[in-house]
This record gives sequence, C-alpha cells and structure tokens, in this order.
Amino acid sequence: MEKEKGNNCTSSSEFLLLGMGNIPSLHIPLFLLLLLIYLVTVVGNSLIVVLVVADRHLHSSMYLFLGNLSFVETCCSSTILPQLLASFLTGDRTISAQGCMTQLYFFIGFAVTECFLLASMSYDRLKFCGPAATDNFFSDFTPLLELACTDTSVVKIVTFILTLLDSVFPFLITLASYVSIIIAILRIPSSMGMQKAFSTCSSRFTVVTVFYGTLIIVHMLPRTCRLRQLNKVFSFYTILTTLVNLLTYSLQSKELRKALRKALRKDLGGT
Repeated sequence: MEKEKGNNCTSSSEFLLLGMGNIPSLHIPLFLLLLLIYLVTVVGNSLIVVLVVADRHLHSSMYLFLGNLSFVETCCSSTILPQLLASFLTGDRTISAQGCMTQLYFFIGFAVTECFLLASMSYDRLKFCGPAATDNFFSDFTPLLELACTDTSVVKIVTFILTLLDSVFPFLITLASYVSIIIAILRIPSSMGMQKAFSTCSSRFTVVTVFYGTLIIVHMLPRTCRLRQLNKVFSFYTILTTLVNLLTYSLQSKELRKALRKALRKDLGGT
C-alpha cells in the first residue's frame, strides 16, 4: 500500500485475497480437489469443442451452442483457477492491482457471455412459424421472438431481466462515475485545463449514453407499431458505436497515435 502525500487516501499496488488463508490445513485438500475439477473441466470441454468442429453430424445450432458454451466455460475457469491453485501451493495470496482488474474484466466478460449463450440455447428450442422474415437488419433476438409459435412470456421476462442487469445497472454505475469526474473537472483552477478535460469527458460520456440508451430502447421497450421503425433505426448502434468508440477512445490517445505513426514510419522505411 502506497500512501499519497497530503491526504489520508491510499493507493493500492496489490490486493490480498483472503479466501481460505486462515485454514492452512485445508490448502492441500482444496488444491487437489480444485486441480481435479479444473483438469476435468478443461479436458472435457476441449473434447466437446473438438468433436463439434470435427464431426459434420454435429454441425447443428444446438451443438454449435454447446461447443461455444464449452469454450466459454474453459476460459472462465482458466481466468480464476490457475491463480487460485498457485496460491494454495506457494502461500502467496497477493495479486497486483493490474492483475486484479484484468481478472475481473475477463471473468465478467465470460460470465455474461455464458448467460447469453444459455439464453440463446433456450431460444433454440422455440418453434417458429408464419412468414420466415424478421423486421430488422440482422438476427436480433427480439424480432425473432415475434415469429415464435409457442408462448414466449417467460422468455420475454428473462430477456427483460438480462437487459436490466447487463445494460441499466452498468449504465447507472458509469453515469455515477462520470458525474464524479465532472465535479472534479469543475474544481480545476485553470480554465484551459478545465476546457480540455471537459471536452474529452463530454465526448466519451456521449458515446456511453448513446450506446446504453440504444440498448435499453431496442431490448426493453415494447415493439409496438409506432416504435417498430424507431427500434429498427436504433439497431444501427451495433455499426455506429464501433466507429465512434474507435474515434473517441482509441484515436484520441496521444500515445496510440504516436505508436501508430512510429509503426507506419518503420513499415515505410523497411519497404
């Protein structure tokens, strides 16, 4: 822990994962149990992925989902268990701040992916009837749900809950973070520094608002006749945000632009 001068705040360069550290007698049994679970998970899921890819008879939507689910579960386990197993062997239960954030990023990413895979696998069991046409630019699940012959009320509730957890709550957290940033910017004494910081913050806040706003509108609002065309327009968020994120987050970075120019000069000089 490194203390900052002038205040009582502390900046952590590493974290201590307490876990089962207060029960040393369980370290070896837990290590063996978790090692067995990890090996079975990796080998079993890897075998499923290989079978789905290699066997043409398994090239159906259901087995495609199973193959992807096996891959995601292997990645999710590999995000947590290797570090945990190493801590049981070495007794070192610390993790760097960068390592902690990286582990958290990949764990949340794989966990959310698994949630949507499981939801997609439930949609795969739905029976579709009527015209084989969906009123959208790509295969989004909300328009596809309108083609189902069976009762979709439960699926709609699950979809609403998933969208609430994956869109509304992260948006509120992000919104609170930007509010704190704006408050800090307003305290900057230099007007030039305040203007520069506010310009960067406002552009990123706009991107975040548009991204989450379109997600919420498309997947949470009912697809009434009046909103159908509006939802179709908002579906373009998948195309627009990829470009806007590139311009706002990546190309605005001085370090990234400098690295790009350096790489281009090196390539041009080599040719």
